[in-house]
Amino acid sequence: MSKRFLIFLFFLIALCFSIQGQSLLSKKTSFNKQDTLRGSITPERAWWDLSYYHLDIKVDPDNKFISGKNTVQYKVLKHDSIMQIDLQPPMKLLKVVQNGEELKIKHDGNAHFISLTAPQQINDIKNLTVYYEGYPKEAVRAPWDGGISWEKDKNGNHFIASSCQGLGASVWWPCKDHMYDEVDSMQISVNVPSKLTNVSNGRLRLVERIGDTKTYHWVVKNPINNYGVNINIGDYVNFSEVYDGVAGNLDMEYYVLRDNLDKAKEQFKQAPMMMEAFEHWFGQYPFYADSFKLVEVPYLGMEHQSSVTYGNGYQNGYLGNDLSGTGWGLKFDFILIHESGHEWFANNITNKDVADMWVHESFTAYSESLYLDYHFGKEASAEYVIGTRKRIQNDRPLIGHYNVNEAGSGDMYYKGANMLHTLRQLIEDDEKWRKILRKMNVEFYHQTVTTQQIEHFLSRETGYDLTEFFNQYLRTIKIPTLEFSIEKKQLKYRWTNIVEKFDMPIQVSINSKQQWLFPKAEWKTLNIESKINSFEIERDFYVNSKKL
Repeated sequence: MSKRFLIFLFFLIALCFSIQGQSLLSKKTSFNKQDTLRGSITPERAWWDLSYYHLDIKVDPDNKFISGKNTVQYKVLKHDSIMQIDLQPPMKLLKVVQNGEELKIKHDGNAHFISLTAPQQINDIKNLTVYYEGYPKEAVRAPWDGGISWEKDKNGNHFIASSCQGLGASVWWPCKDHMYDEVDSMQISVNVPSKLTNVSNGRLRLVERIGDTKTYHWVVKNPINNYGVNINIGDYVNFSEVYDGVAGNLDMEYYVLRDNLDKAKEQFKQAPMMMEAFEHWFGQYPFYADSFKLVEVPYLGMEHQSSVTYGNGYQNGYLGNDLSGTGWGLKFDFILIHESGHEWFANNITNKDVADMWVHESFTAYSESLYLDYHFGKEASAEYVIGTRKRIQNDRPLIGHYNVNEAGSGDMYYKGANMLHTLRQLIEDDEKWRKILRKMNVEFYHQTVTTQQIEHFLSRETGYDLTEFFNQYLRTIKIPTLEFSIEKKQLKYRWTNIVEKFDMPIQVSINSKQQWLFPKAEWKTLNIESKINSFEIERDFYVNSKKL
């Protein structure tokens, strides 16, 4: 084999692995105590509600070391005296102080149980400060196997970024590391060498020079999930624009490596195009108070709230490739569009339990086609999402195991997107569908949700009982199969490979004429006036068919 061919083959293998990486990492066959401590609302978490963090840290790039403290403000919901704070080894939780008193800590793997001595009265607002330090896990294959990426740019400058979805924010800072309780607001203070810039979530309030270092103080005014918090450190330059959005002026900021400024100014012209399309489909951008940022990082990218990270090489597609195989995937920058779509689905509407991560990924994968719908038309949108079906594995259900920090199948991306595209067909009225998506982002604005809440909302707003629809597509790996037989003027048909009571209507074409069928598990018969010469199922429905 030639060297060029081997390099090309390696690239294809890496691309395939990265696309399926989320699924590969989440396949667990057994769970232990640490999984439960991480993934459940333990008694030591349930009695207090987060209200504010001040994460105040020093990053030492030369030694790959982080030290500092996190001040935690909380509201007491019920009487208790043991608090769980999460921090993963090799990071070390040094001490916890409340009211000037150092508290006792019981360490249990990633969970640390703090014995409080001050009275914890219901409705009290309390503060404590957690001091920590250590060498955080280095990212192996960010963002799928994340941690901290300690890289250098081509000029030899440090280029550092965090990514911790699934792995957990506690891999690099101490927090209440569960999705159900988002902090209401926070400050992020990051001290770095003076020639570097740190970019985090929210708005930059102050840059404080301390000797040969600088501390960047960022303020987040909106609720934020733990894995959405990030640090990005590099030789950044900044440019910006003001977008005239549905809620007024929106500051859009871009932080890129110095040598990439010209490329970024050209490629990031898609950012206001993204905002226009998604505000049309989903309603106003959820974080006007915190601005919108794109930040270049040394890995592919991630949906960090108001600080979306980008590493797609300033090119369209996914690393220059069209995941749909239709050509439409090269009409937009996959990372810019997909990760920004998460601002609505993941950051605005957030799952309470990682088992329901399909809510994040299915709607966001579907947002890619809606971006195309807005800018290139409905046919382009349909071709794209249908084209992604070849990537569906049907290995496991989209919903994972609850209370153990385990997500479902990586099919939550493209099977989930095709499930939603199918649901759009059942509604028929595109404007009604748009209003449903917009209302969803209003009803669950800045909230954590369950699958059941989303199911009930969509059933209510569509006017259909979608119980079996979601049971079929979310909770099984079975794809509905329309069995049919044709005898001259007679069509017989039924659903197979379905959950009990599944009865989804489907649009078909008989002799080039569209009409709806209403199959069930039992055979049904349709007689028409002329001989049936052609029969096709509309491709927009994610189903299989079998002619008998």
